[in-house]
Amino acid sequence: MKVDEKCDVYSFGVVAIEVLMGKHPGDLLSYLSSSTPDGQILLKDAIDHRLSPLQSLAANDVVTETKVAFACLNANPQLRPTMQHVAQALSHEPLPLPSPFSAIKLAELLGHVVCNG
Repeated sequence: MKVDEKCDVYSFGVVAIEVLMGKHPGDLLSYLSSSTPDGQILLKDAIDHRLSPLQSLAANDVVTETKVAFACLNANPQLRPTMQHVAQALSHEPLPLPSPFSAIKLAELLGHVVCNG
């Protein structure tokens, strides 16, 4: 394994998911990277319930942060964003949710592009 900035980005993604979900994401990552995940895990069920109750604005932030974290965990290091792109994505105003927070599935948040470069 080549140690470079993409390893740091991956580590950031692991820590971000740990904070959001309250535990190491190892089993979840294995499940989501399997060739046929059923996609039925809801984000609201994966989020650590010890976090404060989600308001509509906070829900947008959680979805954005989860998308960014998953982008950082891409199995292909070349497809991971840089930390500069991560910082830019997290500092921008989140987009409106495409569906109610309670209906968003983890599989829908995989494969999002954080940057064009």
